[in-house]
Amino acid sequence: MALSEDEQRILRQIEAELQNDERFAQAVSPSGLYTHSVRTVRWAIVGLVASLALLVVGLRFHYVAAFVVFVVMLALLGVIERNARAMGKAGLQDVAGAIRKVRASGPRR
Repeated sequence: MALSEDEQRILRQIEAELQNDERFAQAVSPSGLYTHSVRTVRWAIVGLVASLALLVVGLRFHYVAAFVVFVVMLALLGVIERNARAMGKAGLQDVAGAIRKVRASGPRR
């Protein structure tokens, strides 16, 4: 089914607007699709390390406090696992490629 002339004009206009939209281009680029998941995993890992330190300190004071921290650690591991699955193998490869590009280009200043 062919598009009418008016529909083709509208389609060209939409394509032109999307090509000029930098924010949209970043959002749908391979590295941009997984930015939220990567950020969430990063913060969950930081929380996991902090929870491990709190677990050690909590064991010195009371076992119930240490158990609560352990449950928090399990929840953080669940967050990491869920986001890693959401990214999938292709997403992890895209993120790794983006990290390599940033490291190859040098530090930002």
